[in-house]
Amino acid sequence: MARRLLMLLGLFFVFSISAKAQGIDLFGGYSYERLGTSPARNLNGVEITGQFKFTNWLGIAADMDGHFGLPSKIDGRTLHFMAGPQFSFPARISPFFHVLAGVGHLSDNGLKSTSFSGAIGGGIDMHIAPLISWRIIQADDIVTKYFGGVQHSARVSTGLVFRF
Repeated sequence: MARRLLMLLGLFFVFSISAKAQGIDLFGGYSYERLGTSPARNLNGVEITGQFKFTNWLGIAADMDGHFGLPSKIDGRTLHFMAGPQFSFPARISPFFHVLAGVGHLSDNGLKSTSFSGAIGGGIDMHIAPLISWRIIQADDIVTKYFGGVQHSARVSTGLVFRF
Protein backbone atom coordinates (compact mmCIF):
# COMPACT_ATOMS: atom_id res chain seq x y z
CA MET A 1 0.00 0.00 0.00
CA ALA A 2 2.78 2.46 0.94
CA ARG A 3 4.65 1.60 -2.25
CA ARG A 4 1.59 2.44 -4.40
CA LEU A 5 1.09 5.72 -2.55
CA LEU A 6 4.72 6.68 -3.16
CA MET A 7 4.37 5.81 -6.85
CA LEU A 8 1.22 7.94 -7.15
CA LEU A 9 2.90 10.86 -5.38
CA GLY A 10 5.92 10.48 -7.66
CA LEU A 11 3.74 10.52 -10.79
CA PHE A 12 1.86 13.58 -9.50
CA PHE A 13 5.19 15.32 -8.87
CA VAL A 14 6.49 14.51 -12.38
CA PHE A 15 3.30 15.70 -14.09
CA SER A 16 3.12 18.87 -11.99
CA ILE A 17 6.72 19.72 -12.90
CA SER A 18 6.17 19.01 -16.60
CA ALA A 19 3.16 21.33 -16.62
CA LYS A 20 5.45 24.20 -15.61
CA ALA A 21 8.42 23.14 -17.74
CA GLN A 22 10.11 25.65 -20.00
CA GLY A 23 11.31 22.99 -22.42
CA ILE A 24 13.92 20.40 -23.19
CA ASP A 25 17.44 20.93 -24.57
CA LEU A 26 19.34 18.17 -26.36
CA PHE A 27 23.08 18.59 -26.94
CA GLY A 28 25.31 16.36 -29.03
CA GLY A 29 28.84 16.89 -30.21
CA TYR A 30 32.56 16.23 -30.25
CA SER A 31 34.40 15.87 -26.95
CA TYR A 32 38.07 15.75 -25.97
CA GLU A 33 39.27 14.34 -22.64
CA ARG A 34 42.73 14.59 -21.13
CA LEU A 35 42.60 11.44 -19.01
CA GLY A 36 44.35 12.01 -15.69
CA THR A 37 45.96 8.58 -15.38
CA SER A 38 49.69 8.01 -15.20
CA PRO A 39 50.77 8.38 -17.93
CA ALA A 40 48.09 10.82 -19.05
CA ARG A 41 46.19 10.09 -22.27
CA ASN A 42 44.48 12.23 -24.93
CA LEU A 43 41.09 10.75 -25.79
CA ASN A 44 38.55 11.76 -28.45
CA GLY A 45 34.85 11.00 -28.24
CA VAL A 46 31.27 12.18 -28.13
CA GLU A 47 29.04 13.75 -25.50
CA ILE A 48 25.24 13.74 -25.36
CA THR A 49 23.26 15.76 -22.82
CA GLY A 50 19.53 16.12 -22.25
CA GLN A 51 18.30 18.95 -20.05
CA PHE A 52 14.77 19.24 -18.66
CA LYS A 53 14.20 22.93 -17.90
CA PHE A 54 12.00 23.78 -14.91
CA THR A 55 12.42 27.50 -15.59
CA ASN A 56 14.36 29.41 -18.24
CA TRP A 57 17.40 29.45 -15.90
CA LEU A 58 17.19 26.12 -13.96
CA GLY A 59 17.11 22.56 -15.22
CA ILE A 60 18.24 19.04 -14.54
CA ALA A 61 20.81 17.66 -16.97
CA ALA A 62 21.55 14.01 -17.80
CA ASP A 63 24.97 13.65 -19.42
CA MET A 64 26.62 10.71 -21.16
CA ASP A 65 30.02 10.67 -22.81
CA GLY A 66 32.34 8.12 -24.34
CA HIS A 67 36.01 8.69 -25.12
CA PHE A 68 38.56 6.45 -26.74
CA GLY A 69 42.19 6.58 -27.75
CA LEU A 70 44.53 4.02 -29.17
CA PRO A 71 48.00 5.58 -29.05
CA SER A 72 50.41 2.87 -30.22
CA LYS A 73 49.64 -0.37 -28.34
CA ILE A 74 48.18 1.27 -25.22
CA ASP A 75 44.38 1.30 -25.01
CA GLY A 76 42.39 3.91 -23.08
CA ARG A 77 38.59 4.28 -22.96
CA THR A 78 36.16 6.08 -20.67
CA LEU A 79 32.38 6.13 -20.35
CA HIS A 80 30.49 8.41 -17.93
CA PHE A 81 26.79 8.64 -16.99
CA MET A 82 26.06 11.67 -14.80
CA ALA A 83 23.15 13.92 -13.85
CA GLY A 84 22.63 17.08 -11.82
CA PRO A 85 21.41 20.67 -11.78
CA GLN A 86 22.31 23.08 -14.57
CA PHE A 87 22.00 26.85 -14.23
CA SER A 88 21.68 28.93 -17.42
CA PHE A 89 21.59 32.66 -18.07
CA PRO A 90 19.13 33.02 -20.98
CA ALA A 91 20.28 35.39 -23.73
CA ARG A 92 21.48 35.19 -27.34
CA ILE A 93 24.87 34.22 -25.93
CA SER A 94 23.99 32.10 -22.90
CA PRO A 95 26.57 30.96 -20.31
CA PHE A 96 25.72 27.98 -18.11
CA PHE A 97 27.13 26.14 -15.10
CA HIS A 98 26.47 22.59 -13.88
CA VAL A 99 27.39 20.11 -11.16
CA LEU A 100 26.94 16.47 -12.15
CA ALA A 101 27.37 13.14 -10.34
CA GLY A 102 27.06 9.55 -11.43
CA VAL A 103 29.08 6.54 -12.58
CA GLY A 104 32.21 6.29 -14.68
CA HIS A 105 33.93 3.34 -16.33
CA LEU A 106 37.59 3.27 -17.35
CA SER A 107 39.53 0.76 -19.40
CA ASP A 108 43.23 1.60 -19.26
CA ASN A 109 45.79 -0.70 -20.83
CA GLY A 110 43.75 -3.82 -19.99
CA LEU A 111 42.76 -2.75 -16.45
CA LYS A 112 39.07 -1.93 -15.89
CA SER A 113 37.37 0.04 -13.15
CA THR A 114 33.84 1.34 -12.50
CA SER A 115 33.24 3.91 -9.77
CA PHE A 116 31.82 7.27 -8.74
CA SER A 117 32.22 10.06 -11.27
CA GLY A 118 31.47 13.76 -10.98
CA ALA A 119 31.82 16.85 -13.13
CA ILE A 120 31.97 20.54 -12.33
CA GLY A 121 31.99 22.95 -15.22
CA GLY A 122 30.09 25.07 -17.64
CA GLY A 123 30.15 26.65 -21.03
CA ILE A 124 28.63 29.07 -23.51
CA ASP A 125 25.76 28.50 -25.96
CA MET A 126 25.06 30.87 -28.88
CA HIS A 127 21.59 31.02 -30.45
CA ILE A 128 21.95 30.56 -34.25
CA ALA A 129 18.41 29.61 -35.43
CA PRO A 130 14.89 29.49 -33.93
CA LEU A 131 15.38 26.13 -32.18
CA ILE A 132 19.13 25.60 -32.57
CA SER A 133 22.12 26.85 -30.61
CA TRP A 134 25.82 26.19 -30.99
CA ARG A 135 27.61 25.10 -27.84
CA ILE A 136 30.73 27.12 -28.50
CA ILE A 137 32.56 25.49 -25.63
CA GLN A 138 31.89 23.37 -22.60
CA ALA A 139 34.70 22.67 -20.14
CA ASP A 140 34.49 20.28 -17.20
CA ASP A 141 36.71 18.88 -14.49
CA ILE A 142 35.83 15.17 -14.36
CA VAL A 143 36.59 13.67 -10.95
CA THR A 144 36.76 9.89 -10.61
CA LYS A 145 37.95 7.33 -8.06
CA TYR A 146 39.59 4.84 -10.41
CA PHE A 147 42.03 2.21 -9.16
CA GLY A 148 41.85 3.41 -5.55
CA GLY A 149 42.89 7.00 -6.17
CA VAL A 150 41.16 10.26 -7.08
CA GLN A 151 41.82 11.46 -10.62
CA HIS A 152 41.01 14.74 -12.33
CA SER A 153 40.50 14.72 -16.09
CA ALA A 154 39.80 17.76 -18.27
CA ARG A 155 36.91 17.47 -20.75
CA VAL A 156 36.20 20.04 -23.50
CA SER A 157 33.20 19.71 -25.84
CA THR A 158 31.49 21.54 -28.71
CA GLY A 159 28.40 20.79 -30.80
CA LEU A 160 24.76 21.67 -31.42
CA VAL A 161 21.92 22.19 -28.94
CA PHE A 162 18.34 21.55 -30.10
CA ARG A 163 15.62 23.25 -28.05
CA PHE A 164 12.05 21.95 -27.76
